[in-house]
Amino acid sequence: MTLMSDSPATNVPSDAGLVLAVDEVTALTPTVRHMRLVASDGALLPSFTPGSHIVVTCGTGPEGQSRRNSYSLTGPGFEPDHYGISVRLEEDGRGGSRWIHSLRAGDRVQVSTPRSAFAPVLTARHHLLVAGGIGVTPILSHVRAAVQWGRSFEVHYVHREGDAAHLDDLEQLCGDRLHLHTGRDGFWEHMGPALLDQPIGTHLYACGPAALIDELTDRAGRAGWPGARVHYEHFGVGDLDPGEPFTAHLTRSGVDVDVASGVSLLEALGSRGIAVPSLCRQGVCGECRLPVVSGDIEHRDLYLGAAEKEAGDCLMPCVSRANGPRLELDL
Repeated sequence: MTLMSDSPATNVPSDAGLVLAVDEVTALTPTVRHMRLVASDGALLPSFTPGSHIVVTCGTGPEGQSRRNSYSLTGPGFEPDHYGISVRLEEDGRGGSRWIHSLRAGDRVQVSTPRSAFAPVLTARHHLLVAGGIGVTPILSHVRAAVQWGRSFEVHYVHREGDAAHLDDLEQLCGDRLHLHTGRDGFWEHMGPALLDQPIGTHLYACGPAALIDELTDRAGRAGWPGARVHYEHFGVGDLDPGEPFTAHLTRSGVDVDVASGVSLLEALGSRGIAVPSLCRQGVCGECRLPVVSGDIEHRDLYLGAAEKEAGDCLMPCVSRANGPRLELDL
């Protein structure tokens, strides 16, 4: 296992983020482990809003480059003494979850400061929270804040039988406001009426697999929910087809960058010394967005909307590729 720097963590953010120590590892289910991360000097960590995540540097990939994954924070957000993340082991994934599952108490990890694009709307009259599988992690953060501030909420949690991470936490926090589902049919049978029977001013929040998010948002739209009251956070895009090789031409510098099959455009640019800001590297956060001058794009991200993809003037280089031999970028 590759460990990070031994330098102590601090509660003052830096460009490099934070270096935290693994304080405790807990098996929540046969496939999910919870990591409690603390500052080595015992300092309080930066506060965060509910629904926030951190980006963890999970060792290095096959090409020797840092592998970074985003994980939602599950604990209290105000002046926390730790960051909690819960990670499902993905046997066929890129290796980040395996690296996380290999950690032990005392190991050091490098993380970003918290970031959120999935915060609760404070003016909402009611919060309808939906979690699918490990998507329960940001929902748990929302629940903690709702209980703390006395907000109206309910939770619908669909999971596999015997594989419900944080079920004890939710049962303790929610009481009869928690609705559990272990089958798809039963979940949708319950959610249909739930989408229709909500007070005006309710906001819907969902996190889980793309199929669940897509169907839930479609049903909400057909039930009359305004788009501004529907909020969701996808999982990453997972492993992708390696794609065909192509050339990225940088119009401002005149440089051609060859992108091999199985190598992302983001990685190819980095190998030529062209730094592009990035966080999740899974097509979710939108941090690495680049302008496109010309060329067909194979969009693979979960960040851009349909209209933005149709416009063809930008892409997420962490996952998306050229749909052809050449792509011109405004770089």
